[in-house]
Amino acid sequence: MGEARKDALRLGFDRAIKLEFHGARVSSDADLFPYRDLDDAARLTESVAADLFDFRTGNNIRHSMTALVRQSVFSRLAGYEDTNDAERLSEDPVMRHVIGGRAVDRKASSTSEIGRFETDVLTHPDNLAALMNMPGKWVDRIRQRRAIKKLILDMDSSVSETYGHQEGAL
Repeated sequence: MGEARKDALRLGFDRAIKLEFHGARVSSDADLFPYRDLDDAARLTESVAADLFDFRTGNNIRHSMTALVRQSVFSRLAGYEDTNDAERLSEDPVMRHVIGGRAVDRKASSTSEIGRFETDVLTHPDNLAALMNMPGKWVDRIRQRRAIKKLILDMDSSVSETYGHQEGAL
């Protein structure tokens, strides 16, 4: 028989996007949409981008700081460890919509663009402090929207072996 037809699920940050089941036609990164909705509601990546020093100049700037931050963050959330997959992801329709801005209608940042952002812009001394403050600011932004009633710290009990020499040992 088959499932009863249901209305498409719409996303908060972009109501034009519909999530529907179409059998074999799937996108591997559609699970990023809830994260993007949270990002939009709390303006997480926008807040980071606003705190970053943008020393880029000229007419060749294609993507906003917010779009670059989103591409960096959301590609890691999707399990891409580095920028090696950025070229392929720059054309992926889900990733383009999650990044937003110019990427929606065109392409997201290429491997070289996102690589320069991560190795030049993010490592600029003026930006390192902003990045170190980012987790705390994000927690504060979420707490402003909804008070935390209970905090659970999940401590990892696994053993992490370390190697080296002990001072005074031969």
